[in-house]
Amino acid sequence: MAPRSHATARQVRLGTELRRLREAAGLKAREVAGLLNSTSAQISQVELGLSGASEERVRRLAAHYACTDEALIDALVAMATERTRGWWEEYRGVLPPVFMDTAEAEHHATFLREVVITRIPGLLQTPDYARAVFAYMNPELPESEVAPRVEHRMRRRAVIEGDNPTPYEAIIHEVALRLRVSDRKSSCAQLRQILDLVEQGHATVRVIPTDQDGFAGSGASMMYAGGPVPRLDTGMRDSPTGIAFIDAESQLDRLRALLRRVESASLDPVASRDFIHRMAKEL
Repeated sequence: MAPRSHATARQVRLGTELRRLREAAGLKAREVAGLLNSTSAQISQVELGLSGASEERVRRLAAHYACTDEALIDALVAMATERTRGWWEEYRGVLPPVFMDTAEAEHHATFLREVVITRIPGLLQTPDYARAVFAYMNPELPESEVAPRVEHRMRRRAVIEGDNPTPYEAIIHEVALRLRVSDRKSSCAQLRQILDLVEQGHATVRVIPTDQDGFAGSGASMMYAGGPVPRLDTGMRDSPTGIAFIDAESQLDRLRALLRRVESASLDPVASRDFIHRMAKEL
């Protein structure tokens, strides 16, 4: 099978986990190649996400690596053999790859937790809000490129509104709720949409008030996607080059600790709902 020209974030993650298992077993790629009648180049391509792996190969690799975590092995097999073409693939070649990677990560998540400080979370945005953000960040973008970005963002909401919704909790700073990315009417509609999604059970929202003492988390924005096993959790954070996917266990531990700290500074869901409702009435 010819190597892929581009690996998705999910394909890269599968390869990364197989490499970690190999390294934990103290084996070199050439040693594993010898055990499987393969080549070190082919093993490297699998570990880079550039080549696929069958269920049989994943299980053989796990056996050679003395991995006894059946839940992890089953999850890796599922990652390797998943052939469903998600809706996001319609945008491949139209939008940057990170748009597809984000939607795919959300689709496969067992739960989603998000922290935002200066913007409404993408999964909660109205079309007007999303359009204003995309147009402001890159004013040179023509309508032919803005429109699919907005459409893609709206379709992402399927993970929390579909037949089998993913549990989703957002912690939003008051600053994000008050910033008018467009006009008063759009801001009011945005707050009303958040309230509607909360009331319909599609989202749990917590608010961090600006008068909260001891909150120094201005850089705490993140998305945390739960995996089928904790080892396969994924963190997503903005970086100078775009969204960075985080999967190292030490970094995930740090994100989990940060989530707990940020949540401790937020209002509970009922008080947060009332807070947003008051803001909407003020507008």
